Amino acid sequence: MDNQEARLRKIRKFVKKMPSLSTTVSKVLEICSRPDTAPNDLNKVISLDPVLTGQVLKLINSAYYSLVNKVTSLTRAIIMLGLNTVKNLALSTAIIRSVGQTKKSKVLPIQKFWAHSIGVGVTAKIFAGELDVPLGEREEFFVAGLLHDLGKIPFDDEYAQVLAATKERGVPLVHVEQEMLGLDHQVVGKLIAEKWKLNTAITQAICYHHNPELADEAHQLLVAAVTLADCYICLFDIGYAGNSIPDEEQFARSLELTGLSWDTISGLSEAVEEEIFKAEVFLQV
Repeated sequence: MDNQEARLRKIRKFVKKMPSLSTTVSKVLEICSRPDTAPNDLNKVISLDPVLTGQVLKLINSAYYSLVNKVTSLTRAIIMLGLNTVKNLALSTAIIRSVGQTKKSKVLPIQKFWAHSIGVGVTAKIFAGELDVPLGEREEFFVAGLLHDLGKIPFDDEYAQVLAATKERGVPLVHVEQEMLGLDHQVVGKLIAEKWKLNTAITQAICYHHNPELADEAHQLLVAAVTLADCYICLFDIGYAGNSIPDEEQFARSLELTGLSWDTISGLSEAVEEEIFKAEVFLQV
């Protein structure tokens, strides 16, 4: 067995041992995929998990949503924010909790990793607004950005050599991963997305955020927005997920695929900073 096969086997074993999403969250994803789901259907499922209910209500009442009046009823929250938003809140909360239960990476400090991930999620959501994506669909951009780098979590200590080489050579991380490990975090991320049965849009963002042109046409705008957000957050050095420099080729490609311009996105830095500050509540639930 060569090194690449042994490495992949080890990673598969790690992913298999990662905590599954709770039965409640799995049920939430299932019922939200039905076209006839009503707010009360979602309320019944989330209410079965008091911890999740409390976490979702805490997020809904945080500065992230800036609601005028406090919301104490989950049904009211679902009516106000929509099924998709509440579903994605539950999913984000559950995944951050699950990742927190896995072994801590010595290579990627988890707080800095999530700071980067939240930055990408927030920025992708802001880009969605610039692209006139319907309000109810923008939260999907946030979740896709939040979860795009999940595939980095299973890498072990040898990943330190990859990060060092990336920094030393000034080469995009994904290229060094492929060269030194024979696979990259997009491939590993796909294994996690399959384990957790994440939807196609989020799975494609995880699998193709370094190659957005490979995404299905239906999801290409979302994936390209995540790619662009990743470059943007890397450029402004927010958090740390191993990328020492933005990939210029990827940056240009994602601008082209989204139709956004540098003039437009460079003017969003204050909004991005403000929204990142609000979104940090995700790490406190």
